[in-house]
Amino acid sequence: MFVKVCGLSTPDSVRTAAEAGADAVGFVLTRSPREVTPAQARELLAHVPAGLPAVGVFRHEAAADAIELAREAGLDWVQLHGDRTPGDVRTVHDAGLKLIRAVTMSAAPDAFADWGEDLLLIDAAVPGSGEAWDYASVRAKGLAGRKWLLAGGLDPANVADAGQQAGAWGVDVSSGVESSRGVKDLARIRNFVAAAKSLAPKP
Repeated sequence: MFVKVCGLSTPDSVRTAAEAGADAVGFVLTRSPREVTPAQARELLAHVPAGLPAVGVFRHEAAADAIELAREAGLDWVQLHGDRTPGDVRTVHDAGLKLIRAVTMSAAPDAFADWGEDLLLIDAAVPGSGEAWDYASVRAKGLAGRKWLLAGGLDPANVADAGQQAGAWGVDVSSGVESSRGVKDLARIRNFVAAAKSLAPKP
């Protein structure tokens, strides 16, 4: 099970996620309680082991602006939320970066098509709520054989069951490993990664 731990903002949380076995870490470069500046992200990147993907997360920024900020931070991956187009995917790839395209369960059916992104992320219909949802409903989206991440309302206690219900290739967490909004709990990070890794890896 691929595991991404997102919204990291301290060296300790970055090191803990990496040491726990996370497959990617995320830095929020858009307005959020977890927001870091590109300069701060670059400093945090110094604590990311070589070869571990570090992702810059953006909400409504244009793809070109996200690329510029990611480069300023020294990141090779961007994660784009909001209304996107296949052209955004091409723009990111033309810039030499990799892309996680995030959609919500309430998105139009064509949003779940393969637009050529490196990973698709599927979030709750109301992202950011931190509440669990009907994870099994993702199976109706026809994602078998694709690389995609399940997100929204996941925590150490429910991630294994949620991932299995959804048939997820990977999972993404932020608020589910926090002691308070925007503050990561190191023990919860370790427990989350361990619980997610208990699931059989996807081919």
